[in-house]
Amino acid sequence: MPSPSIVRVLSKRTVAPPPRPRERIPLTCWDAAMLSSNYIQKGLLFHKPASSALQVVDHLATALGDALLHYYPVAGRFATEQHRDERTGAVVGCSVHVDCDGQGVEVLHAVAEGVTMADVAPPDADVPRDLLAQFFPLTDALNYGGREQPLFAVQATDLADGVFIGFAYNHALSDGTAFWDFVNYWASLARARLGLAPAPSMPKPSFERWSPDGGVAGPAVLPCADVSELIERATPLRLRERMLHFSADSLAALKERARDELLAAGDAAGAAALTRFQALSSLLWRCITRARRLAPEKETACRAAINNRARLRPQLPQEYFGNTIYAIGTEPARAGDLLARGHGWAAAAVGRAVAAHTDAAIRARVAEWTTKPMVYTHRFFDTTGTMIGSSPRFDMYGCDFGWGRPLAARSGRANKFDGKTSLYPGREGGGSIDAELTLMPENMVALEQDDEFWAGVTPDAPVPTPHKKA
Repeated sequence: MPSPSIVRVLSKRTVAPPPRPRERIPLTCWDAAMLSSNYIQKGLLFHKPASSALQVVDHLATALGDALLHYYPVAGRFATEQHRDERTGAVVGCSVHVDCDGQGVEVLHAVAEGVTMADVAPPDADVPRDLLAQFFPLTDALNYGGREQPLFAVQATDLADGVFIGFAYNHALSDGTAFWDFVNYWASLARARLGLAPAPSMPKPSFERWSPDGGVAGPAVLPCADVSELIERATPLRLRERMLHFSADSLAALKERARDELLAAGDAAGAAALTRFQALSSLLWRCITRARRLAPEKETACRAAINNRARLRPQLPQEYFGNTIYAIGTEPARAGDLLARGHGWAAAAVGRAVAAHTDAAIRARVAEWTTKPMVYTHRFFDTTGTMIGSSPRFDMYGCDFGWGRPLAARSGRANKFDGKTSLYPGREGGGSIDAELTLMPENMVALEQDDEFWAGVTPDAPVPTPHKKA
């Protein structure tokens, strides 16, 4: 394995959108709650362009500047404002907004001498965390740092036989749905500049923030004189990661097994409502719980990030550019019961949590937050539960910048802890899913001996070589 300190930055530049009137966009409760979290770190692995004439970094930067014309908040910075009591003048809170003044995003060019695509994405092996961490800018940045740091940065790293493009994106600006819409639009502009596709239709991101009463959204006011009072940086953990592949056939088999168990238990309604997501997330919940060797009476829950857009009434448009996600969770279950009652019972528990996330439930959580505002910190993630993030619905493999589809999707170290799983679309499509699973080393060792878990995992294929069609 190559040295973990082999990546060298060659250049850095700022890319700004065309001039436009200055604008302020307030952070609402969903956005402000993310201020103590890390930036989103996602990256894509590509073959090298077939033509040596294509200057990758120049090409990416030019298309990015075009994309920022429509996604101009990405090039802004955060700014804070104190709120005072009208009578006494005492500071009663602080809010954050996006200052859209064309400050710009950052584009880096780096090289990893001697590193191959196989080193970056080895099949059926641990994710090389130390190596991948160097492919992302703003490695340890927290979202509140968007006051001085760019809200978005990209690093293109040349490999011996490929290119890795790593994105660092401020999660308080928007959620993953909006982020991947932005990256896909940028990629479509890049293809069009090479004459490989027609110019994409003009995007219509909606920057108007949601408010419960349907009126103009005001900023979320946090209970502090300065937001820094609420920011906590998590202690780095010793973790292992695996990228696990679940083919469409494997997921169908998991779903059918859970369905059969529910029918045998007389739960026809639960069986009829079963989804692939329930089947996979419940498998992860059960097997991670077993790997942790929790005491039978210890309670555990399965949580998952869920998109609120289609669940609100009226619905928010797909183009809503901001955060609108919550973490839902099952009712706590004793570890002994979770393992004894079977896969079907666990899948139905996840299904009930999803079904309960209605417009009324979302509005109740917004009202609760408004009464007692807070930001998410590492203390909100318990040591006995599991957390499912990201989404296989994100079009990661549609991000062709002009020299072919990505070969693999990976992430950096940000926002990871024991029991966290991020779901990605499988490269072959067809409903397949890749699960990026993070565990403490001793728990990963135990999981690797779990027959139930590995019966559902599909053996991974090596990254295609440049001589094969991508």
